[in-house]
Amino acid sequence: MKKERIDKLIASQGLLSRNDVKTMIKRGEVSVNGVVIKDSSVKVSYEDDIVVNGKPLKQTEFTYIMLNKPKGVVSASEDKRDKTVVDILPDELKRKNLFPAGRLDKDTTGFCLITDDGDFAHRILSPSRHVDKTYIATVDKKINFANARKAFKDGIVLADGTVLLSADLELLSDDDNQSFKVVIKEGKYHQVKRMFASLGTTVIELKRISIGGLALDDNLEEGEARLLTAEELSKIENR
Repeated sequence: MKKERIDKLIASQGLLSRNDVKTMIKRGEVSVNGVVIKDSSVKVSYEDDIVVNGKPLKQTEFTYIMLNKPKGVVSASEDKRDKTVVDILPDELKRKNLFPAGRLDKDTTGFCLITDDGDFAHRILSPSRHVDKTYIATVDKKINFANARKAFKDGIVLADGTVLLSADLELLSDDDNQSFKVVIKEGKYHQVKRMFASLGTTVIELKRISIGGLALDDNLEEGEARLLTAEELSKIENR
């Protein structure tokens, strides 16, 4: 079982900031396996019995984070040129081996799920699982909605011959720059943009608003993140 600093492990559970944890450790309010700890750099694991201010710490082995991704940030764990979605997480949420479960383009905003649980990520990304991903897309010129909806429903054929799974399309705004809600069940490279491009229009704004049955938290500003609860995780898979 891997070990990490006790202040970081406690903070990663999302109840306290790392600075708060360090203060509590200095006060002697944290114990490990019955021994009071005064050093924040002590390494512990999830198998240790950790008590914080008299209460046992309910630990989770894996981390699941909802990030409201801003533009200009790449969906990766590390990148030599650009900031990544992991880079912009608050320190108390950062852990080793975090990665985005699925990619959002650099100029796409919205719900980015970050985790260190590879099995969970595989389950929600696999097309065979049919976990919906919902987006709001704004395009640069009008298209015939009825024709577009039928094309999405039938399964769009991309320029390279790729045949996509059936997708749902809803018209939200019929202004000069039409806005649509798009629900897809897979996540191919630039998929939503390529779907609209096949109909002769260009996506100028794109935001993911939900994964499965879990919507992006309206209280999260762009660039903000928080841990997901067990109930929220079940909504993603069970829809």
